[in-house]
Amino acid sequence: MKKSAFLICSVALIIAVLPASAQKSINLGNPALWTIHNRALVSSRPDTVLFNALPNDGMMVNLQESFTGGSIEFNVKGENKMGESFVGIAFNIRDEKNYEAVYFRPFNFFNPDTVRRPRSVQYIYMPNFPWEKLRAEHPGKYENRVTNVPDPDGWFHVKIEIRHPEITVFVNGNKEPCLRLNSLSDGISGKIGVWMGNNSRGSFSNLVISPQK
Repeated sequence: MKKSAFLICSVALIIAVLPASAQKSINLGNPALWTIHNRALVSSRPDTVLFNALPNDGMMVNLQESFTGGSIEFNVKGENKMGESFVGIAFNIRDEKNYEAVYFRPFNFFNPDTVRRPRSVQYIYMPNFPWEKLRAEHPGKYENRVTNVPDPDGWFHVKIEIRHPEITVFVNGNKEPCLRLNSLSDGISGKIGVWMGNNSRGSFSNLVISPQK
């Protein structure tokens, strides 16, 4: 084989094995990379963290990554405890009071109350648009039932695609989103973090971000 042909083949091979997108796994267990608000770690490993339950919302915010759009994937586990399990991801974070979030209410996944099931996944934009305001003023627009329903006491996979202003949420590889909406924020860049609501424990693992192409 001629040298030029060999070089062309080598370059083609390198391109073929490169990832389609610049996926980045985020180390959850390195305390130097995070700041924690209103929670304490119960246990941590590089890919998995578990937090205790405390009154009011809490989060762990990454200090290095500035997310401007693309996708966020992670595994999460809450509990089947009525009104005491709210777990998800926060993004476009300015500080612990100003952020957007998508979170889940696992206790509603199989709730026999048909009014509660469509309240399984929720979007909020704090502090101006908490869930109470969104539900009262726009019923059914910023929350929905979860399709491909996971075990409310078990791990499930979440993929959130953010291409401002559109936000699309998928659970457990389902091709149909369980939530699709337009962001209420004008901002498109901020920190990301794992999030827990009032009196909620939360377990998170395998956090991966892929910047928008």
